[in-house]
Amino acid sequence: MDLSLKTESFTQDRRDWLGSAHGTDAPVSATLDVSKFTAGTHYPDGYIKSGVPLGKITATGLYGPYDDAASDGRQTLVGFLFTAQDVNARRVASTKVVGSILIHCFIREAKLPVAVDAAGKTDVAGRIIFV
Repeated sequence: MDLSLKTESFTQDRRDWLGSAHGTDAPVSATLDVSKFTAGTHYPDGYIKSGVPLGKITATGLYGPYDDAASDGRQTLVGFLFTAQDVNARRVASTKVVGSILIHCFIREAKLPVAVDAAGKTDVAGRIIFV
């Protein structure tokens, strides 16, 4: 029996970037490559924020932050991270975490934690609507 003191912390996951509940009943599971994310931009508090736009890395099949200037597959927007993911090095020892992606939804563009450019919007046209 382990009676030692354990500490657990939680974060409030903001989803005000969602334009409606449409699509939230069918998120797709995806493994994120944490090494592709930038601490100050994507996880300043130890959590990759929900609403971060994602692209799929061709060589590994993992997901990273969408970047139109990338050449590894992340230059194509595929969806948005649905729930915040803990990537704090003190709590998570892996460079990979499993998350979920929304690939069909309404997005409040002004509320996204990271902006999406015109090329990204074209990538998801017809599946994701920006309002």
